[in-house]
Amino acid sequence: MNPELQQSRAFFGRRKGHKLRPRQAQLIDTLLPRLTIDLTTPAPAELGSLFPTPVSEVRLEIGFGGGESMIAQAQQHPQTGFIGVEPFVNGMAKALAAIEDHDLRNIRLHFDDAVNLIAWLPEMSLARIDLVHPDPWPKRRHWKRRFVQDEMVARLARVLRHGGEFRFVTDIADYAAWTLQRLGRSSDFAWTAERADDWRNPWPGFTATRYHAKAAREDRKSCFLIFRRI
Repeated sequence: MNPELQQSRAFFGRRKGHKLRPRQAQLIDTLLPRLTIDLTTPAPAELGSLFPTPVSEVRLEIGFGGGESMIAQAQQHPQTGFIGVEPFVNGMAKALAAIEDHDLRNIRLHFDDAVNLIAWLPEMSLARIDLVHPDPWPKRRHWKRRFVQDEMVARLARVLRHGGEFRFVTDIADYAAWTLQRLGRSSDFAWTAERADDWRNPWPGFTATRYHAKAAREDRKSCFLIFRRI
């Protein structure tokens, strides 16, 4: 494998939680291989060719959890292709069940860390990247494992088309400040907020995940940041 695709460190923690139900285990064995993007082959010049039905643009969701947001968006925007990344097997299994239940054909998956996928993607191939409630790695010694790093910001800029957006949500104030600092010093991105409500309130069409609802119940305010690729 190309050294540039080698993963220097994992940005996620555990890979598996509770035992899968029989149907979930079957979907991991049967449906996941059909939807998984093969990084051992060159990326297509037109990323839309990854999907069996025509799509007008492609979006990426990094760490989709149980897939609630990705599934809802795929249903709402059938002409948009979605690439979902999730290294946690239980979350992947839930998403696969929803994909099968709704017969969604505009989703492809990557069952691993996002780093190698991002390195594989063609330049300016994505219309949008979502990173919703990533692991904040709160301890100082773990900050190097936070997904938002200067190097990663540059990698995201490479694969986003001009005018495309990087959307970030966290309920951890420190991680919001961390992200604003790193995106703010990048010449490739501009923060779109014009007033406080732009980062206090969800953007139109935002789908609240179970984690998002849990944060709200525990009175942790979420911050919604949108950065436009210049």
